[in-house]
Amino acid sequence: MNQSFSILIIEDDPGVARGLQDGLARDGYSVVWKATGDEGVQYARDHNPHLIVLDVRLPDGSGFDFCRQLRQLKLRQPILMLTVQREEMDKVLGLEMGADDYMTKPYGLRELQSRVRAMLRRAYGELSATEANMFYVGDLVIDNWRGQVWRENQPLNLTPTEFRLLVFMARHPNQALTRAQILDAVWGYDTDIDSERTVNVHIRRLREKIELDPGSPALLLTVPGIGYRLVM
Repeated sequence: MNQSFSILIIEDDPGVARGLQDGLARDGYSVVWKATGDEGVQYARDHNPHLIVLDVRLPDGSGFDFCRQLRQLKLRQPILMLTVQREEMDKVLGLEMGADDYMTKPYGLRELQSRVRAMLRRAYGELSATEANMFYVGDLVIDNWRGQVWRENQPLNLTPTEFRLLVFMARHPNQALTRAQILDAVWGYDTDIDSERTVNVHIRRLREKIELDPGSPALLLTVPGIGYRLVM
């Protein structure tokens, strides 16, 4: 099954890249390695891999900027960012640029393999848009079968994580959902301070795409002391 999935690694350290490439290839994935951000973006644009592993520190620029470029090209596959920094700002910045998740170096190969499997399963497997359901949120139409959101016949460019987040909340209309509930359903993580901030960042990004006025949201509301609620 894994042979049908292609993974792009954008990493300048040959030793790290070969270790990742060999480990993921042993899991059955088709893996391509690019050593610079420009090469990685060009490959992703031309070949549209299923998942991208992107290092923050690259010889020709910041991984944050390359992540933003990938999203500006309307590439929607999951992006896992690798960083040596432990500062919260780096993690938040990666998410703001469009990444779906991050790991801090040094990390264990088994942990990364597990994270990759989970991201692919959520994006393309049993946790993806597999039910032919339609949801209507305000003037939005959520097509769960096609994995697309529309406003007045215009598609919105949501990442897989943003789409799963919106669908999960649409399945619980008008219900106050805690960050822990959202994390468990959308990411499959145990809750902690870092992961709760991950939810906050994705909620903010989602608002920027679905709200007519993100500064005064009418659809995706904050419930003080609890979490968030989608108005339907």
